[in-house]
Amino acid sequence: MAPHELKSLVRTIPDFPIEGIQFRDITTLIGHGEGFAATVDWLAEKVTASGAEAIAGMEARGFIFGAAVAARLSLPFLPVRKSGKLPCDTISVDYALEYGSDTLEMDPASVHEGQRVAMVDDLLATGGTACATAKLLRQAGARVEHAFFVIDLPDLGGAKKLEDCGVAVAALMEFEGD
Repeated sequence: MAPHELKSLVRTIPDFPIEGIQFRDITTLIGHGEGFAATVDWLAEKVTASGAEAIAGMEARGFIFGAAVAARLSLPFLPVRKSGKLPCDTISVDYALEYGSDTLEMDPASVHEGQRVAMVDDLLATGGTACATAKLLRQAGARVEHAFFVIDLPDLGGAKKLEDCGVAVAALMEFEGD
């Protein structure tokens, strides 16, 4: 399927979660077998070209795409979780949200020193979670140079923020506005 066909599978829900936001809902994309497979194929092609040796996905929708790509490429999948979700010793990073802060955690034993890890997620908005994920992975010893997204919201500046963190960005599709 062509990128414009995949884009047409993403549902837009106005005024969610608050008035003025155009929520880009990927459940309609993942609910379309051919569209989901084509999206995973696109991501897998980008990950392969990057030379990644493992894939990290951020909770929660990054698990959907990241794990599918990792399985397709027979690569390890590294889940980056919200605080308190992992039953083992973890490393963590705090990061700022629009209103407040949050914490991401991971098992540091899941990464080998110098391992090339690509980040995969469904959507890039402001880049805060993605930059925090890159920082966390690097803290664990990974080389993080690439991040791949299904959707980019370029007006929110996330790609620039990630590039400033030393991470190259590619997205399958873009939606203007929030």
